[in-house]
Amino acid sequence: MKMTVLSDDQNAFKEVFAEFKKENPNIDVQIDTIPQQQYYEKLRMQLSSGENIDIIGGNMDVFLDTGILEPLDDYIAKNKMDVSGFGPLYDNLKVNDKTYGLPYRKSNWMLYYNKTLFDEMKVPYPKADMTWDEFRDLAKKMTKGEGANKVYGAFLHPWAQTWYMQAVQTGASIIDKDLSPFKKGLQFRMDMEKDGSIMSWAEQITTNAHYNSAFQKGNVAMNVIGDWHVAQLRAAEQEKKISFDWDVVPIPHPAGVPANTSLATPVSLMLNKNSKNKDAAFQVIQFMTGAKGAKVFASKGFLTGYTNDDIRKAYIGDGSLKPKNIHYFVEQREYAEYPLLPGVKNIVLNNIYKQEGEMALTGAQTADQAIQKIGDRVQKEWADKYAKDYKNTKK
Repeated sequence: MKMTVLSDDQNAFKEVFAEFKKENPNIDVQIDTIPQQQYYEKLRMQLSSGENIDIIGGNMDVFLDTGILEPLDDYIAKNKMDVSGFGPLYDNLKVNDKTYGLPYRKSNWMLYYNKTLFDEMKVPYPKADMTWDEFRDLAKKMTKGEGANKVYGAFLHPWAQTWYMQAVQTGASIIDKDLSPFKKGLQFRMDMEKDGSIMSWAEQITTNAHYNSAFQKGNVAMNVIGDWHVAQLRAAEQEKKISFDWDVVPIPHPAGVPANTSLATPVSLMLNKNSKNKDAAFQVIQFMTGAKGAKVFASKGFLTGYTNDDIRKAYIGDGSLKPKNIHYFVEQREYAEYPLLPGVKNIVLNNIYKQEGEMALTGAQTADQAIQKIGDRVQKEWADKYAKDYKNTKK
């Protein structure tokens, strides 16, 4: 039996499978991966050409329009799988009232900060309850120097999520008819660039700047990025690549929104409807996404889809590993980063928001013009094609 998973997750999957094997010695699984840049494109091609992959790992929405996913509801009922630990995610992931994937992890966002830089500049650490405006002021305070020696107050990766998250934190969706909440977030990023406290989008692209290497250099005070960065920083510490102290606090929030409100992207395991090993494959999915697998993933620093007190403890650990404030991750209130429907990621997010946002960030249009164009394009390029055929069970 074969499964293909994201490259960053492959080693953890091998450890979870070793636990599974203790209970199921007769089931063998080859755990493959594909380099991250080509992951979804190549995997879709492999599946459409009939390649023998039983279990698919990744963002469920990318595969919904292929017709390749087997609904899991009957397997869940037949195996009496306890789905209570998924909480609201279980229903939020249903499409047209069917379950096509179970989340083994979810990607929530956090603010990482370089404690050493704050200590050196004698500035108090970021607060756990901080508005975006307070974050902007703090980033200005932590910015100093010029050229190669410049210390940036913050790093916002070039992804559109780093500006549109402010609207999603209020409960807005990137396919809403009224996109006015999104203007504020885009304008905010543009204003921070003008402040000089973050690297401009244009400079990020020309220098190929990346949140991980930028933060590890030690000249970025705050980094707004997802939970996966914990594992990257821990690995860097083990390899003696970083010498500064660091910690996390919740991402800033819009005024009027509770502290520690994040956006989340569930990453799921799915069953290929053409698999010749469906029952055995579901056993693997059940173990890896359920309580037993989640405990192993959590101990490796993954924020799991399934959670209970044991899993929370495994995630938080014994306090010997950074970040000290890791508990904030398991206390978050979450909104889906985007609706998990076909085309939303590859059309709405990767094309429309990316292109129009970049036009604004390079000065070719205003934030108002960008959001107006995004609204028009979402209707023409996404809604007219998909909206009538797909619905989330819960919005």
